[in-house]
Amino acid sequence: MAQRLARRAREARVIAWDVPAVDPDDRDDSLVLLLLCCHASLTPASAIALTLRAVGGLTTAEIAHAFLVPEPTMAQRISRAKATVRASGARFRMPPAADLDARLPSVLHVLYLVFNEGHTSSRGVQLRRVDLSREAIRLARLLVAAVPDHAEATGLLALMLLLEARGPARTDGRGELVPLPEQDRSLWDADLVAEGLAVLDDALAHGAVGNYQLQAAIAAVHDRAATAADTDWAEILRLYELLERVTRNPVVTLNRAVAVAMAQGPDAALAVVDAVEPDLGATHRWLAVRGRLLEMAGRSDEAAQHLERAAGIATNEAERRHLASRAAAVRRAGGS
Repeated sequence: MAQRLARRAREARVIAWDVPAVDPDDRDDSLVLLLLCCHASLTPASAIALTLRAVGGLTTAEIAHAFLVPEPTMAQRISRAKATVRASGARFRMPPAADLDARLPSVLHVLYLVFNEGHTSSRGVQLRRVDLSREAIRLARLLVAAVPDHAEATGLLALMLLLEARGPARTDGRGELVPLPEQDRSLWDADLVAEGLAVLDDALAHGAVGNYQLQAAIAAVHDRAATAADTDWAEILRLYELLERVTRNPVVTLNRAVAVAMAQGPDAALAVVDAVEPDLGATHRWLAVRGRLLEMAGRSDEAAQHLERAAGIATNEAERRHLASRAAAVRRAGGS
């Protein structure tokens, strides 16, 4: 019944664009709708925004936050994307193989953003939105079944599984955030870890290594470690260096800084963080990472200031509480 209702809701959205909806049976048409939203007539940015709205169920505000643009700007982008799909005459059916290949980069990016919103919600009281992360995994499974030899699609599924496995340990009984080093790893979903590792092996066997495979490989190093102390930070650092070369993404550089800190010390890591300040300095993530590194370097007052600033602009309540609590603990420890 739930699947039937979900299918009807999806078809209603398609009908609203005047795109013919077919197959009035109980078949799950999620993948068809996903591919329709990633139509070749759309720019990648528009395709991603439309799919997050129609398939992922994110609000316009959540999508705007993911793209770092104002909500009205994103609303206009989604509206134009709907009009473009309608004008293209696209049919509600699986595209031919050549068209499918052209859409895959946008499809993968969409699924990645939907999962990320579920893994750590951009807004709200709860850290996670399990409905979104599990929906992204379900869609990724459908996609991998449709393109089983696509290394990056398989890599993305592996990444999702390895991160989702940690879900039960990411918050405590009161709903407070528990950082990765402090998590009770016995609470991790062992079945998801095992599946994720197997899927990653399959992805890496396809040949050229890309963005999602590298991210999954990093997650796998963490998930293989029995304790935080067993983590192979040198290997994680090597993987982040590869990922940075592949993506040229400042967020990856920020994440690499954490690995640098664990492998080489906080002073070396602070230099890495400072290099991406022009791109990320206004974000709570940059402030939080720099605050943690300053704490590791024994610069308590500066660390507390950064953590307090990060808490002040964090939009997820669980993250905000954690940052504020951490800042207070640093001040107490530093005697200020």
